[in-house]
Amino acid sequence: MGSRDQYGYLRDCEEIPFSFPPQHQEKQPGLEYIMEPRPISERKGCKRKLEGKTAIITGGDSGIGRAVAYDFVKEGAAVALVYYDEERDAVETESRIRQMGGKCLLLQGDVKERCFVKECVDRTLKCFGKIDILVNNHAVQFLQESILDISPEQLNLVFQNNVISFFYLIQAALPHMGKGSSIINTTSVTAFEGNKELIDYSATKGAIVALTRSLSLSLAEQGIRVNAVAPGPIWTPLIPASFSAEQVTTFGRKTSKVPMMRAGQPCEVSPCYVFLASEDASYMTGQVLHPNGGTIVG
Repeated sequence: MGSRDQYGYLRDCEEIPFSFPPQHQEKQPGLEYIMEPRPISERKGCKRKLEGKTAIITGGDSGIGRAVAYDFVKEGAAVALVYYDEERDAVETESRIRQMGGKCLLLQGDVKERCFVKECVDRTLKCFGKIDILVNNHAVQFLQESILDISPEQLNLVFQNNVISFFYLIQAALPHMGKGSSIINTTSVTAFEGNKELIDYSATKGAIVALTRSLSLSLAEQGIRVNAVAPGPIWTPLIPASFSAEQVTTFGRKTSKVPMMRAGQPCEVSPCYVFLASEDASYMTGQVLHPNGGTIVG
């Protein structure tokens, strides 16, 4: 293990220790200067948190995915943006990334199709040479007053799109991800508090939480971290595409469940993904972050 100075500075040549030599102090709360090795209090400085990384972001054309892409690029990452058919939004996102001086690959298709998912991974590898970060962010939702109104077709679509495609993407990307890589899944506040008009959607988001926790256990020894973000009401294209015009006017303000009494913006969520993708979150796996306007969830 490399040397560390008296300020606890982590150097390039140094690995975080897995065990410690025998030692004991008689007085609490203890003295750091006599510890061996010294605790790591500061990381080696770098210009940007994701410098040289490559990320695949689904739903990357707009909303949360677009904001994540912008923040990733600002932190030095190249991004492959997967989208369904929102061509104008995707091109606009790509254009902004080019203005930033970033690298962007657009991948249009249906993530419910396993062959397309494999193509996304292959094209990302061909363009950028590697995959360090996978952000599973896409979703659909359809309001129904009763579970009896959820047709077999809707149920199959929502689970195929919101959950099974996550498995396809992870299975395709994982063989190309190494130690230090990060998988980030977008779940929802509905996974924790439910939603009486979005029963199937909420169920998929609960499945994503369980997927995140289980996969994090499976990949911990490989040094690949798996976490999730559970946004509350965020102003994205999915909102006017899901709710009536009248419901949109009170979105995020209608219920006291959101203490801040407003909807959030994508740029208020995206920093969570930067954190989880970066070495700042090196001791976090199997966890869920909750940018939701103050809603307390268990």
